Amino acid sequence: MKRQLPGVYTAVRKDGSIYYRASLTYRNKHISLGSYASASDAHQSYLSASALLQNAELGLSSYQPDSPLAFEKWICLLNFRDNGLYFATPIYIRPKFFYYYFSPSDFFIFDTEDLFYYSSRKISHRGNHYFVADYGMQVNIMNRYGIKNYAVEGRDYRFINGNNHDFRYENIEIINRYNGVCAIPHQSGVRYQVKIHIKGNVTVGTYQSELEAAIAYNKAIDLLKKAGINKAYTPNYMEGISPAVYADLYSSVKVSSYLTRYRSE
Repeated sequence: MKRQLPGVYTAVRKDGSIYYRASLTYRNKHISLGSYASASDAHQSYLSASALLQNAELGLSSYQPDSPLAFEKWICLLNFRDNGLYFATPIYIRPKFFYYYFSPSDFFIFDTEDLFYYSSRKISHRGNHYFVADYGMQVNIMNRYGIKNYAVEGRDYRFINGNNHDFRYENIEIINRYNGVCAIPHQSGVRYQVKIHIKGNVTVGTYQSELEAAIAYNKAIDLLKKAGINKAYTPNYMEGISPAVYADLYSSVKVSSYLTRYRSE
């Protein structure tokens, strides 16, 4: 590659076309700033990055939407300057948590214990679906916090401070942990209603404990499989319960007679 303006290098694609790369070195680390169609844009990106690293007065609010330097790279450099750590993802560290930025006004908050995970995985999104590529699969980030794909905010889980971009563990409350189970208010406290989808939602029953409800859902799955229903239901897994206790509850828990009589057409 032939060097031109400071921080700019000419590069050639496989098809023979020319483009320009910008980069700089800071604290003995070589940092790529991106690829550009013109040497001028690449140079402006280099100048913008250099100014950010050298001027402590520049911060998040200093970023301009028309800057040739990508916003994600701005955050990476800002964190490197202020915190001495360079990540390839747009993370800015605070003492007990960190921000993951998508734009100056759009960001997630995570606990420090999640730093390694998100520093090596980029969060992508389609609408309100946020996911990471993990071992070649798209993994919904909600799953990491015990929130199932079909869960409904306010019914199955809630963000305690009302900010649904704050994924600190202390801010997430799981209301319904099990498939098919929904907590409902009752005059004597809380009851747990179970529904399963066949052609529409079918009520399996209502139970006093969450554990009974979870097992009732599993029993409903077994009955439907015996009836010839081949849907890919996900059974509930319960930690800390012995096979004997599970078997006793499974045999004693009652489910709707509709399910015991059901036959596939």
